[in-house]
Amino acid sequence: MNKIKIQSLLLRYSNRVYSNLNQLNSNSISCTISTSTCINNNKKNNNYNILNIINRNYSTYTFSDPNENFVHGKDYNEIYKNFKWNIPDHFNIGQEICDKHVHQNNGDKVAVKFIDENGQIKNYTFKQMQKDSNILALALGDYGIKRGDRVGVLLSQGIETVISHSALLRSGIISIPLFTLFGPEALEYRLSNSSSSCLMTDLENVKKLLPLLPTLKSLKKIIVFTTEQDKKNCDLEFTKSYEKLREQGTIVEWNDILSKYPGESYKGFKPVSTKADDPAVIIFTSGTTGNPKGCLHAHRVLIGHLPGVQLPQNLFPSNKSAKYVFYTPADWAWIGGLLDVLLPSLYYGVTVLAHRFPKFDPIKLAQLMIDHKVTTCFLPPTALKMMRQNPQVPSKGYSIISVGSGGESLGDELLDWGRETFNTTINEFYGQTEANLLVGNCSAIMKVKPGSMGKPIPGHQVNVIDKDGNILPDGVVGDIAVKRPDPVIFLKYWENDKATKSKFVGDWLVTGDLGKKDKDGYIWYTSRDDDLINSSGYRIGPSEIEHCLLRHPSVAISGVIGVPDALRGEVVKAYIVLKQSYKPTKELTVEIQEYVKKNLAAHEYPRLIEFIDQLPMTTTGKIIRKDLRELHKKSQK
Repeated sequence: MNKIKIQSLLLRYSNRVYSNLNQLNSNSISCTISTSTCINNNKKNNNYNILNIINRNYSTYTFSDPNENFVHGKDYNEIYKNFKWNIPDHFNIGQEICDKHVHQNNGDKVAVKFIDENGQIKNYTFKQMQKDSNILALALGDYGIKRGDRVGVLLSQGIETVISHSALLRSGIISIPLFTLFGPEALEYRLSNSSSSCLMTDLENVKKLLPLLPTLKSLKKIIVFTTEQDKKNCDLEFTKSYEKLREQGTIVEWNDILSKYPGESYKGFKPVSTKADDPAVIIFTSGTTGNPKGCLHAHRVLIGHLPGVQLPQNLFPSNKSAKYVFYTPADWAWIGGLLDVLLPSLYYGVTVLAHRFPKFDPIKLAQLMIDHKVTTCFLPPTALKMMRQNPQVPSKGYSIISVGSGGESLGDELLDWGRETFNTTINEFYGQTEANLLVGNCSAIMKVKPGSMGKPIPGHQVNVIDKDGNILPDGVVGDIAVKRPDPVIFLKYWENDKATKSKFVGDWLVTGDLGKKDKDGYIWYTSRDDDLINSSGYRIGPSEIEHCLLRHPSVAISGVIGVPDALRGEVVKAYIVLKQSYKPTKELTVEIQEYVKKNLAAHEYPRLIEFIDQLPMTTTGKIIRKDLRELHKKSQK
């Protein structure tokens, strides 16, 4: 095979002094990093070569050029071996996704293509983003919101969300993306835990906030993106409370802010100079146990994500002739929407398609992708499964170059459907809020093994370890972990040092997921460490059983847990949602059990099956197994 040029897997920064982090080769890891880049390690390390880095302010900021350098490699192994991190001392996400493109005379390029609920299109350029986010940043300064403060962004996919994040990040303020479907309790916890001083939101979400204001002592300002028409649709009682808060100055509308900074006054804002390790964003975990934890990430987290976006998206954006349009139905409040799609796309100057689905509809999703010529997308497994199950979803007409998916393993049936529908292999990837996009597939340069999460993304040292941090032999189940220093690893859990410390074993960040590595270096997910089923001495992961069940013609989706058994310790129980044309019967139960025995293993078949209407899932589409365990407990009373 002739060597091929792999674009942008080596991220380099011209005309500046920079440090190399985590210089990987196939056998070892060495580091040459600045003091500020030595993250998540309080003790001194004599192996670090301390470099003197030139401090840069806005006027001398040198923007990165993702297209200036190439890695030459014939395959994954060579690319991984040759990869080097190049982390500048000073780096600001906001400047890289906004100012860079204006500076490089690409300001008129469309940054966001927004489709409203009526199908109306609004194209929003990088130049417009710079102007609007400058205005918002100036207003924040006038309101006393300063560098290091926390500000919530309670907005869905849309232009206002981009304005908000850009303004906050360029001001050195810590941005907190919040899901618009959160209820009052969820919002109160996150805003209180982070001591947020300000919130960006829309009129609909203000209604949730009004009862919370007496308890949110740190929240001083609410900036609302709304229209006069929106306000006409509100009831009288809400309008009175809302207008009173406007009079008091607690609520400020975006249109009022725009009128305060007319003409070219927006040019008075100058982005702050942030180091790569300065805090940028708090993303709360969507964990299934306990209170959510706020993962504090630095500005370097965007750099840490780029290889993990490029590889599973088949070397995005290396196709020079392609008119890239990136889309995901995942909300931008989650790390998958924000850092797998939105920020990397804007970093590369690629148009992001924004559209809010009030309720997920696989047919409308498919039509959106076709109509707007989406080339690149992140589709969660649940979305893919629903598309596959619906016969009305078009099987042709897409402009797809690549599809990435993560969160749950897909299995060969779904991969086959993806190839037939999109004319490309869906590349699975793996990560979590604390350290995302660690493992992935790339059908362009490597063999894809159905069911495997792929191989470590270049730049990340990922392995399977035991409880003491020792790397386990191939084929042995253990903890999936990534070694620090690594730019994608979070700084800490906000206000939770104990939990931060417990996340690490030595220099290994332990993901909490169990898996194994095969002889070819592919990593296979087994289960969460608390989801493992121990039956008659067998350690059984639910994921493999769920994939097997999905291949049965009657099964739409399933969730598998272990339940107590006097003889075997635990037995496998499957909660199954049937396809519409099937009814639960004893005969069908036996048929499904025999199917798993035949196609998977006799010791892994579900001895117990319960048919239910829907599975409990997180807002990111993950099965909440603890809820299934509670459901089983109730059924035993």
